Amino acid sequence: MKSAVFYGKHDLRVEEREMPKVGPKDVLIRVKACGVCGTDVHIYEGDKGAAEVTPPTILGHEFSGVVAQVGAQVTRYRVGDRVCIDPNCYCGACEACRNGVAHYCEHMIGYGTTVNGGFAEYCAVDERQVYRLGDHTTFEQGAMTEPVACCLHGIDLCGIRPGHQVAVIGGGMIGLLMVQLARLAGAAKVALLEPVESKREIGRKLGADVCIDPTCEDAKARLKEAGMTWIHTVIECVGRPSTIEQAIELAGNKAVVMMFGLTKPDETISVKPYQIFQKELELKASYINPYTQKRALDLIDSGRIDVSSMVCEVAGLSKLEDVLSRPELRAKGKYIISPEKA
Repeated sequence: MKSAVFYGKHDLRVEEREMPKVGPKDVLIRVKACGVCGTDVHIYEGDKGAAEVTPPTILGHEFSGVVAQVGAQVTRYRVGDRVCIDPNCYCGACEACRNGVAHYCEHMIGYGTTVNGGFAEYCAVDERQVYRLGDHTTFEQGAMTEPVACCLHGIDLCGIRPGHQVAVIGGGMIGLLMVQLARLAGAAKVALLEPVESKREIGRKLGADVCIDPTCEDAKARLKEAGMTWIHTVIECVGRPSTIEQAIELAGNKAVVMMFGLTKPDETISVKPYQIFQKELELKASYINPYTQKRALDLIDSGRIDVSSMVCEVAGLSKLEDVLSRPELRAKGKYIISPEKA
């Protein structure tokens, strides 16, 4: 089968690999769509993502497709089912799993990180990780279930209450999902800080009350003009020290600062402890998607969240390395890879 295999920093090869072996509890997925995630970019650049990757590995953890084969003990799925995948498979027996924090599982399998994933024509996964798509949900929408699930975990930790004011820094796929989820959580006003005009325009359509270009506008002044004088939550979706520091600066008294964007492992930020003390801030982070995959898929199936407006292209495996290596391409929006495309 045709696969995009990661061999090390800046070394991704599209090549033929053997078909995955299907165990008794496995489901073989014919991949129809697989999203390119910021984590994939970090891995391609030689950094650690959410998990260690040992080359050679087929990347890709945001994927959907059609069931092509089921193992002898699989009972819930049949050949032909349209499905998406939760890529993080927990053992259920370690201390973390037995204490309700399975996303810190000591033996976690990560499809597309610790084992082969969805940038290939086929991927075999444990039956527990499979979710059936709604009748009207496309494969491209289904592939976005995992990023929505990760965002849901972050939103849950933010504690947004009806009437709150929320600022989102970064208008990529994740930031635009956060804008929508903040509105669904009850935020009265949502601001989006994003330098790319096309992304700000999408943000406006998806519910941002004010959109700010932080490269040429005074964000604090614009927020004040919009009546956003007490920011209860700031969600940083870029993963840069400068924007994390900006999030702390913009946060109001007793606010939550959600550091959602993934930085390089060794990057640091400058923090003024007195500022944290004076405003009584909560600095939080969010790690993967524990127990949120079904909720995310229900939001997509119901049409309550838009996961399509930010997609700029559905491309074949041959374009994957270009997308991973060229930030100017990624600046255009979300890329989805379809192994069936040339």
